[in-house]
Amino acid sequence: MAKNKITRKQLLKGTDEFLTLSARATIFVRDHSRQFYYLGGAIIALFIIYLGINAFMDYTHKKGQEAYNKGYYNFAKNLNPSKVDQEVLKKSEELFQQVIDDYSLSKVSRLAIPQLAYLKFLEKKYGEAIFLYQKFLNNEVSDNSPYQSLARIGLAGCYEAKGELKMAMEILNQIMAGPGNFFKEQAMLSLARVYRLTNHQDKSREILIEFVEKYPSSPFLPTAKAHLK
Repeated sequence: MAKNKITRKQLLKGTDEFLTLSARATIFVRDHSRQFYYLGGAIIALFIIYLGINAFMDYTHKKGQEAYNKGYYNFAKNLNPSKVDQEVLKKSEELFQQVIDDYSLSKVSRLAIPQLAYLKFLEKKYGEAIFLYQKFLNNEVSDNSPYQSLARIGLAGCYEAKGELKMAMEILNQIMAGPGNFFKEQAMLSLARVYRLTNHQDKSREILIEFVEKYPSSPFLPTAKAHLK
């Protein structure tokens, strides 16, 4: 069977159609040049805004991290377990507060909140510490984050220091009811201590026995055994 040949007329017709479409597109752009001009300007403006936001966020993250590191290392370097230096605490507090206030959009701003809460705890400003820990738990941390358990331990410590032992027990039980992690061991020992403080010796001993059985390789094992003896 002979193949169908494309005639010269058909080729010319296709070219004419292409030229017609090209001409129409050119005419459309020419007739709407003002709109295209504004569209191009808008795209350029959006791109400049995007670059500006990225540069600002990079700057915020950098400055926030710098202030956070200064606060953390200032405190860690000068911490004396036997005596808390009030000047060191004040300087670290200022730096963490700076992260929260001035660099709230930085990645470390949320982590500065529990750090500041702990410093307030060391100053025995338990009400302020509780407020900060609660703010962190309510707004800054997800349910499955390990920071949640750590913040709850700090919160329980504040209530224990205030003598509100029932609240401390409720919080520690929440940690123990959650998924297993390193802070769950600390929660169990803290709960055993709180039970001892409330003269529930049997309950305290029960928790310590469970701890020894459940965490035989824990670094806190000698502490648990010492209390059992």
